[in-house]
Amino acid sequence: MHTRKWLMALGLAGLTTTAAAFGGFDFGLFRDAQLAAHSEQLFGVVKPLEASSTDSIDAETAESDPTKLATLARGLRARVVASSDSVGANIDMMALWPNDYSPTHLIACNEEGTSEPGLQRIRLFDGLTETIVTGTDSCDPVRRTAWGTIVFAEEAGTSGQLIELMNPLGTTNVTFERVGGTFSGGTGAANLAVRRALGRLSFEGLALYPNGILYYGDEQRPASGTPGGAYFKFIPASPWGGGNITSLDQSPLVAGTIYGLRLGKRNGNTDWGQGSNTGLGIWQLVTSTPNTNLRAFAASARLTGYYRPEDLEVDRDALANGQVRFCGNNTGNEATDHNWGETICVTDGTVAQATANTAVPEVQYLVLGTWDFAMMDNLAQQPGRGNWIIHEDGDAPEAFGRNNDLWSCIEDGDDADTLSDGCARIASLNDLTAEWTGGIFDGTGTHFYVSVQHNITGHGVVLDITGWR
Repeated sequence: MHTRKWLMALGLAGLTTTAAAFGGFDFGLFRDAQLAAHSEQLFGVVKPLEASSTDSIDAETAESDPTKLATLARGLRARVVASSDSVGANIDMMALWPNDYSPTHLIACNEEGTSEPGLQRIRLFDGLTETIVTGTDSCDPVRRTAWGTIVFAEEAGTSGQLIELMNPLGTTNVTFERVGGTFSGGTGAANLAVRRALGRLSFEGLALYPNGILYYGDEQRPASGTPGGAYFKFIPASPWGGGNITSLDQSPLVAGTIYGLRLGKRNGNTDWGQGSNTGLGIWQLVTSTPNTNLRAFAASARLTGYYRPEDLEVDRDALANGQVRFCGNNTGNEATDHNWGETICVTDGTVAQATANTAVPEVQYLVLGTWDFAMMDNLAQQPGRGNWIIHEDGDAPEAFGRNNDLWSCIEDGDDADTLSDGCARIASLNDLTAEWTGGIFDGTGTHFYVSVQHNITGHGVVLDITGWR
């Protein structure tokens, strides 16, 4: 029997007996109990965590055993991939190299200033960490491309840039000069190029498709009446047809057209603005030259804004069926506003329609935040199971004395709404100074590599979480 129908039958039976026996029946608590009771089938863990950790271990304990930085759901276990002074203190997003099924390295952004390592490679079997590029400002997102390169970008306001790298294992200690967009020193400086055709903004999420279509967001909050961060779409002038490039000028990211997302189709696409954060919309052409300030364009073109767009992930299952669907997080603001954040999903027709820009984009919610599950940041889709692992980067450690968590959320099923059918807490930090970030699965969905950022040791810690059922 289909899992969802099986749970419904079980739930209705329990509801009948329980509601008859007790007054004041709480269906929400019943639902949560059912999710926990069937966590192996739904989440791949023996038992989820009931609450966030409130522990905060000291640096000595974390140095002696970095796995103590986390409490994991029953059945999961952690191995230390890297933990030393050579690992950037703020390791953020990561990409597997050279592929998802037999990776040898993680290529990782370090979200620090220009004098610190920007992009690093971490060897998986022994944690050896080497710096590829220094000089970036707040390196955050990183992706491996279908044409055999790495793209990474800066979360640096309107000066943020996207960079492409060939041969990440043969490029070491190169210096990036941000204003001129040049690279020098070290080994392999010629393996790098700035992709200014994508414009400038505070890069965070990158949903990159095999033919070079790239969806990305501006990590901006709605300060002083601004609409917040907008989402953009880049269509290459020459979409990639397959294989690996042999020179950087062959990349589909060299040139193309940018569009910005504006929701609201009513009255000839004019019913847009405040209140139009979900539903159908259009891709508004960005009149751009290389290095365009996309944040300024978003304001002038009245693009739809969100509260701090963060990571974006391609829905692998949709892509396997030739469809464009990607999901991402908008953090909201936890302590000050009780704006708990959200996970949204965007559809844009088939890959062919998205490439021709003939589809009508649509945005719908997948997860709505709560006081217990707030300020979503990074996310990763688990191959095979299809669940979304959502990372918290919240104010709870400072404001409420509880740690940030990892949550596993089921996809929406055949019910009437578009929301996840349920989430479970699968990990919690034991360090009130830290946050989860950069998590990524291997191709089997059994290894989850994740960074414990800002942790008490003062240097980077990357874990490999396994044990999924």
